[in-house]
Amino acid sequence: MSATRCRGNAFPSYRPRMNDTALTVHQTARPYGFPTTDHFAVVESALPAPASGTALVENLYWSVDPYHREMMDDAPGGFALHTPLEGRTLGRVVASRTPELPEGEIVLHRQGWRTHAVVSPAEIRRLPRFDGVPLTAFLSILGGTGLTAYVGLTRIARLREGDDLFVSGAAGGVGTATGRFARLLGAGRLVGSAGSAAKVAHLTGEVGYDAAFDYHDGPTADLLAEAAPDGIDVFVDNVGGEQLSAAVGALREFGRIVRIGTISQYNTPDAPPPRFDHADLVEKSLRMEGFLVSNYRDLQDELHAFAVPHLQSGRLVEDTTVVDGFEHLVHAFLGMLRGHHTGKIIIRAESETPAPAPRGVGPELVAGPGSSGRA
Repeated sequence: MSATRCRGNAFPSYRPRMNDTALTVHQTARPYGFPTTDHFAVVESALPAPASGTALVENLYWSVDPYHREMMDDAPGGFALHTPLEGRTLGRVVASRTPELPEGEIVLHRQGWRTHAVVSPAEIRRLPRFDGVPLTAFLSILGGTGLTAYVGLTRIARLREGDDLFVSGAAGGVGTATGRFARLLGAGRLVGSAGSAAKVAHLTGEVGYDAAFDYHDGPTADLLAEAAPDGIDVFVDNVGGEQLSAAVGALREFGRIVRIGTISQYNTPDAPPPRFDHADLVEKSLRMEGFLVSNYRDLQDELHAFAVPHLQSGRLVEDTTVVDGFEHLVHAFLGMLRGHHTGKIIIRAESETPAPAPRGVGPELVAGPGSSGRA
């Protein structure tokens, strides 16, 4: 077993091959502030062999998520140093010693940040087949990202038709899913915050937000007042900090705050906590509630029943940034923390990258049966 530091662009390339080595990403040090490639190493080892009752999975798609940054800290439940990291992953069974996991089956599991994983039937989730729905949807709009947005709206906010929403971090995976779901659920005015003019344009031009603003452009309270002059009923918070403070002031009577994340503070440990008038919580009968999506896994089928028909009809689409190549996983994660991407970030194995169409031949002529033209 050998380890290579992930400096600069030196993360080694990987092309899936059986009878080859396996790669895993390890965290090697605790960051203070923004992590860098120096906090990671890629470890090369022999391809693992499945024991009786398990199967070997070659991973095809990897998810990187904001919660991974929280787990990098020295806190209960966080990542252990010098061990493979975890995360949601889709892979194909390539060798099996259990009839419950036949070779060729595509499964979802949590042994991410590695090229191969040995799993038991209890550690995987089989994926239903939906015509016209790409595999990436099971890591985005139909996966933990979409389930977070769905639970936040239907169980925590208890969204009512006509409710006006403000969503912080609206251009991320959960933020875009929240906007699209809220529109389908009959929300009123949708307002979002994002970190650039391009993201603002994406929210209003593609996702369905009525208004959006770049939080760099001034005090959030002023920007929100301009975008939602009559106030809001629901605040879905992925950011915390100043945006949470502004939302408390903008909420109407019986408003609801859905706390999902605090990405503004993950990499700024010395940032002061948000400051707002706590009397507002009482005088406006506000409710603030956080949740862990892992406590709502029983709603996965309900999410599918809601979202899949809209995906198939085209009323609902994924917002994803797909990065090709396992060797770019760490860089994609670090870029996500700095807001370099829009929507859900998914890393795709090179084996799954669509081949370019021959010159003069449209993609519809080279896509296989049932293909959507994208992975």
